[in-house]
Amino acid sequence: MFEKLALIGIGLIGSSIARATRLHGLARTIAISTRKQETLDEARALGLGDTYTLDPVAAVRGADLVILCIPVLAYEAVMEQIGPYLAPGAILSDVGSVKQHVMKAMAARTPEGVHLIGGHPLAGTEHSGPASGFAELFINRWCVLTPAAGTDPAAINKLTAFWSALGSNVETMDTAHHDMVLAITSHIPHLVAYNIVGTVADLEQDTQSEVIKFSASGFRDFTRIAASDPVMWRDVFLTNREAVLEMLGRFLEDLSKLQRMVRVGDGDGMEALFTRTRKVRRSIITAGQETAAPDFGRPHGETALLSGPEGTVENTGTAAPLLDVNVEPDHPVREHGGGDDA
Repeated sequence: MFEKLALIGIGLIGSSIARATRLHGLARTIAISTRKQETLDEARALGLGDTYTLDPVAAVRGADLVILCIPVLAYEAVMEQIGPYLAPGAILSDVGSVKQHVMKAMAARTPEGVHLIGGHPLAGTEHSGPASGFAELFINRWCVLTPAAGTDPAAINKLTAFWSALGSNVETMDTAHHDMVLAITSHIPHLVAYNIVGTVADLEQDTQSEVIKFSASGFRDFTRIAASDPVMWRDVFLTNREAVLEMLGRFLEDLSKLQRMVRVGDGDGMEALFTRTRKVRRSIITAGQETAAPDFGRPHGETALLSGPEGTVENTGTAAPLLDVNVEPDHPVREHGGGDDA
């Protein structure tokens, strides 16, 4: 499909793209560039690419597909470096969780003749680094494409075919609409998770240890989300602040209404709200975006398939540590993630 794929950044998403591209034979050559020598060495040891370099210019030379897999606030500096060396006819894309900011940063530095198509795979785990990726990450997950105005439809179709081959369902969306939708479906949930876990971290030591000891599944899931890459999520909130603040305002209004229900003992109101939100959960399962398996499909004493850097193996045993590995029940237990460069 492509002669040369250049991945700038090789964290969770970048390494998963590399693995899946190799698995499905979608590029003749995979070039990897990172900021850190230790990350590059790890990617080389894992055999994720064909060429490895700390120089992003060397990575993109001759590439017909370039994907930025780095924190969104790093785009401008990287684009200043690689922009003049992008090949005519190449497709330039990314995996960032915010689209308006990054598309502006990329468009201003993309030469004529290069097809700029923003990308956002809605897939991930809370882990980061080259070893955290796995080829199955994108299966049955959405990938949103945000092509620049006037982009050649043939280039859009080719990138759509690439993500489809990785297993994704592909949707094309306007950048502003993307950022608003993701603010409520991903960014606000992460903000809430960071805040709840931060509250626990601020508790007195005795209370904190009890919270950790007796943590129920709800709090455990918040800690899983709050374990996501801090640099990546810092950049998301800084670059999508308008949409996040708008959705956060609506969330706080609804929270105030719920607070009043609790205060005045409005049981009927709470039951009506909880019944309505339960239907949302069921619709997500029906849409195939989550599993209905108990405890979100985590293994408890049964045989499970563990998918990691060394491939998929069978594991039999007692309850596994919470997401210590990437678990593959009906669907992998995933949380949305974006580009990182560990």
